[in-house]
Amino acid sequence: MPQVSVLATGGTIASSENDRGASVASRGAGELLGGIAAGGPNVSSRDVMRLGSYLLGHRELRLICEAVAAELADGGVDGVVVTHGTDTMEETAYLLDLVQHSSKPAVLTGAQRPADHPCPDGPGNLQEAIGVAASPSARDKGTMISFAGNIYAARGTRKAHTVAPSPFKTMDGGPIGQIANGQPHFMSAPIRPRALALPPPAFDSIRVDIVTVHPGSDATLARAAVEAGARGVIIAGSGVGNGNSSILAWVEEAVQAGITVGLGTRVPEGPVVPFYGNGGGADVVRAGALQLGSLPLFQARLLLALMLSHGQKPNPELLAAHI
Repeated sequence: MPQVSVLATGGTIASSENDRGASVASRGAGELLGGIAAGGPNVSSRDVMRLGSYLLGHRELRLICEAVAAELADGGVDGVVVTHGTDTMEETAYLLDLVQHSSKPAVLTGAQRPADHPCPDGPGNLQEAIGVAASPSARDKGTMISFAGNIYAARGTRKAHTVAPSPFKTMDGGPIGQIANGQPHFMSAPIRPRALALPPPAFDSIRVDIVTVHPGSDATLARAAVEAGARGVIIAGSGVGNGNSSILAWVEEAVQAGITVGLGTRVPEGPVVPFYGNGGGADVVRAGALQLGSLPLFQARLLLALMLSHGQKPNPELLAAHI
């Protein structure tokens, strides 16, 4: 019988209404497992933390990575499930995938409706995620998100709707699998680069910010980010990754000062294509910004933060396998 470890971190799946009428993460792993059907894989569980994912910082992400790595390294464990809030599940899933050395699956799931809702979706999602983590067909696929009958690769998957029962979407793609009659069925497998090292303690305080280009925008926020201690800044460019004259001038200054500058796009799907001049993407990349391909902005932010926390200076060669 497969052995699955469930690590609880909080989120809507663990939330109930408090005395002020607000939903707060308050239920532990044992309570979550009490809501699923008996039978199936052997399951052990423990609480890593009990927070809404909107409260997580780099330290909490590091602790989740360490907890998952420890479970996957256990010879008696066949797969890991992490219950997590949907707000930032895309970031935790991607970071876990970046550092996952094991061939065993790590699966994130959660809920859109709280545990005390008349019709909670958490128990069903958790049951399905345990089935995915226990399946031999899930091996070598890295970290995945299992939600509302769909299975998504970590890279490129984002929360695309605030309240829909099935809120996740993979940019420039779709689910890699689906769950039917409680069993996962995979249609494809993600291409994963070699795993990176786990986040070190320095990751806790690494600051990488995102600044969006819009009509009338300038470099004020980018400069403020650096003044606040940012080691890296990602420009969320318009279109295929364009800046403007003010952004271009700042990029030239920042790169000379040793700041890592990434160039992404605020468009939900499609890659950065440094094509335009006059302050556009071609000029920004020529000034030293690193193009981030089709990697979603908030996942790209974690990639740069992880590299910087290991003392690496991100460059096109280091990024190539990930973007």
